[in-house]
Amino acid sequence: MSADGNWKITIQSPMGAQEVEASIKTSGDTFTGTTSGRMGEQTIEGKVDGDTLTWSSSISQPMPMTLEFTATVAGDALTGNVKLGAFGNAPLSGVRV
Repeated sequence: MSADGNWKITIQSPMGAQEVEASIKTSGDTFTGTTSGRMGEQTIEGKVDGDTLTWSSSISQPMPMTLEFTATVAGDALTGNVKLGAFGNAPLSGVRV
């Protein structure tokens, strides 16, 4: 299943639900794209392994840390997890828009 397209993703963080919009374009076993949300816009790039995407993103607010994402695409939905550095994990879910 292709992950190409636009997505609305919700991360259930310790600070409450965080909404992010993502645009993804796959190419073989890699992908590129952008995310935008309350914390601004970022360019992302990551790996594709079957229906699973993995990537990392550095943030500076509310404090500097690197977030590590894993998401599995199933049709027009995705589910996964975000590693929040020392703050554990947060589930994520998304829908294609």
